[in-house]
Amino acid sequence: MRPTVLLLAIFAAAFCGAAPAAEKPVQLPEYGSIRHIENYATAEEYKAARTDPRFTLTQLTYQSDGLAVSAYVYKPAKIAGRLPAVVFNRGSWTWEQFAGEYLATFHRLGEAGFVVVAPILRGSGGAEGRDELGGADLGDVMNTVGVLRDMSFVDSANVFMYGESRGGMMTLQAIRERYPMRAAAVVGAFADMAELTAPGARFEKAATMIWPDYAEQREAINRRRSALAWPEQIEVPLLIMQGGADREVPPSQALRLATSLQALGKPYELVIRKGANHVMTEWRHERDAQAVEWFRRHMK
Repeated sequence: MRPTVLLLAIFAAAFCGAAPAAEKPVQLPEYGSIRHIENYATAEEYKAARTDPRFTLTQLTYQSDGLAVSAYVYKPAKIAGRLPAVVFNRGSWTWEQFAGEYLATFHRLGEAGFVVVAPILRGSGGAEGRDELGGADLGDVMNTVGVLRDMSFVDSANVFMYGESRGGMMTLQAIRERYPMRAAAVVGAFADMAELTAPGARFEKAATMIWPDYAEQREAINRRRSALAWPEQIEVPLLIMQGGADREVPPSQALRLATSLQALGKPYELVIRKGANHVMTEWRHERDAQAVEWFRRHMK
């Protein structure tokens, strides 16, 4: 594995931007007003995370390729020393906000001793720019290097990445682009975009809405977003988690990615949970525990 210090120096120069604005508290909505919240937490879990005084959830603005974008920061209310960090990459396309859906996951990561930084991405939450679902918006993930560097409470030698669905795809892209992380975990990650956008496939119609030039640029768009096209560039330990009953991304994509990594001798683990859905709802505690254990195993 490449020396972390050298990677951090390279990326500090490559992704340096203006210092982030002051963090502001996030006002979390009521449980019943959050879309799809039942896929992520029960009312009791959400309340426990929302009312835990040991942690704070804030939002900061930072510069990404000349755009003002935002990220959520979840951390202990009182911090002594430096803590390892997880860059959390959300699922879906454009959202007004998403902190409520993932609050319980942030809480579990926080209790395990990690600071969480979760990019909201351009075009969402009032941020500038347009979300290209794995295009230029990848810069919003890459530019968190500078955000983390400016956080005195983050141990920059122990940064990890955790991505769900499209966020899993972006995590794989970040690995390809040499984001300085020690290990990564993905859940329901897109690994073959061509399969997902093929005629009659679930995302066929969405493709032309997200990418107006999809008809002309189909091959380039799909390849950029498909780790199965470049598995040799997966250079950090990768935990692949997938629901066996995932209706969004075929579990075969996780199997194919794992097979490619196996053939190349790459460090990985594959977990497919029988009967679990796209975000592994009924296995969410074990899912996050697996990610935490994976990160700890690869901590410096």
